[in-house]
Formats: sequence, C-alpha cells, structure tokens
Amino acid sequence: MDVSIVGAGRVGTALGVRLREAGHRIVAVSGGAATAERARRFLPGVPVVEPADAARGAEVVLIATPDDRIGEACDRIVSAWPSGEGRFVAHVSGATGLGALSSAAALGATVLSIHPLQSFPDVERALARLEGSGMAVTALSEDGFALGERLARDVGGRPFRLADQDRPLYHAAAVFASNYLVAVLSVAEDLFGRLGLERELFLPLARASLDNTAATGAALALTGPAVRGDAGTVERNLRALDRADPKCVPPYTALAAVAIELAERSGRLTPEGRRAVEEVLGRWR
Repeated sequence: MDVSIVGAGRVGTALGVRLREAGHRIVAVSGGAATAERARRFLPGVPVVEPADAARGAEVVLIATPDDRIGEACDRIVSAWPSGEGRFVAHVSGATGLGALSSAAALGATVLSIHPLQSFPDVERALARLEGSGMAVTALSEDGFALGERLARDVGGRPFRLADQDRPLYHAAAVFASNYLVAVLSVAEDLFGRLGLERELFLPLARASLDNTAATGAALALTGPAVRGDAGTVERNLRALDRADPKCVPPYTALAAVAIELAERSGRLTPEGRRAVEEVLGRWR
C-alpha cells in the first residue's frame, strides 16, 4: 500500500522503516525541523513535504504527531482530498480517541488507531523494540480493524483490539507500567545516592522483580514488609524517609496501601497483619 507519515518523529519514522521493509511504499513524510535529516538517514529517497501534500498520493496516512495536534493534522490532510472514500487515516496515540479523526471520517475515509505498547526514546531503539510489542488497534469498522491488524503485524507487532471508549483506562494502565515505574525508580535512585551508592547496585533487584512479575504475576512476585505484615519495618522505613526526604513519605504510604491490598487478596497477608500495617500508615497520612 502507499503510505504517508505525518509527524515523522522517532515513532513515525520507525513505523515507516518497518512498513517499507514489509513491502509498503512510503510516498512522503512531513514533520518538524529534524524530519528532513531523519528521513535522509532512515527513509532515503522519501520526500519531505507539507501534510496536505503528503496525503495526496497516499492510500494510508499515519498521523504520529503529538496528541494535541492530531485533530489539526487530520484537518490539513483532508483539505487535500475531494473525497476520503477508499482511504485510511490512522493515528498512533494511546490516549486519544478516534474523535480526533472526525474530519476524515466525515469525508468518507476509514479511521483507526494503531498504538505500539512500548517506549521509544529514539529511532534506533524504536526499530529494535517494535518486534514482538503489543499494538492496540481501534477502529469503527471491520475494514479498519483488518487494516490496523495487518499494519501491526507488518511492523513486527502483536495486534490486539481495543474499544474506543476503553482507551483512557488502557492508557492509564500503560502509564503505571512505564512512566510511573520510572518515577518510582527515580526515588530509589535518589535515596541510594544519599547513601553514596550507585544506581547499578539496585538495578539487579529491580530487574528481578520485573522478571518475577512476568513469570508468576504481581501477586506472587510481591515481597517486602507489607506482604509480611511487618508493621515495625514499615514504621522504621517511614521514619527514615521523613528524616532524609519528607516528600517520599506520601508515595511510600500510597504504594504500601496498594501492596497490602494485593497481598491480602492473594492470601499472603492475614487480616491481623493488614490491620497492623494500616495502623502505621494511618499515622503517616
């Protein structure tokens, strides 16, 4: 298929590379100041043009702009078409619904979303990580789902269907799995640093916890004072945090509450142990 990419940043460019390798023709890309150099390096021979010009010769337009610019990009795309019949417009956002593509749908185009459930800090790592990554496909028609699943497989992903109304909860879950994981590790990095200890010392522990979760699920992977009902250790942890950095106390108590809920639900924490830990947490909230 003839594909154009509007917003050829690290994600859009990586998708373009993999789609071209799968036999699709990348007819044009558009983007910001760095797009021309990025295209020269990763998509040689592909013209860099304005969004409306990129869309003119394409059967499929992938919009990979920041979320708050998807609607604007879609409007610029459809301005180049007398009709959207036979065309597909997709965005790659995890949080944005298909309503952002309403101008394309109104013109008769099939609209959909394809979101890689992965973190892409740069094009090189995006190319390496696409293979085997989950890809959420949302559409309003079977034709849209079929194309999204095909494109997801063509870039090496594992497509799964996601209803449009479920996208906000899906994205919130992804934030916990990625962004907040990094945020928690940043707190650990800072606290270890206060003791003169390097990040490399706790990374094996963090990796082991992630591996254990992958192998057994979160309930069985959970360790630590909360799952043991060890209220005394929780109290000592909180006192130490209060002395070292009081702003770490609220996230510790919030995550401890999640941990005891998980521990009791999995049958690994007695009601008495839960009450003891909750009593401590209550004093620090």
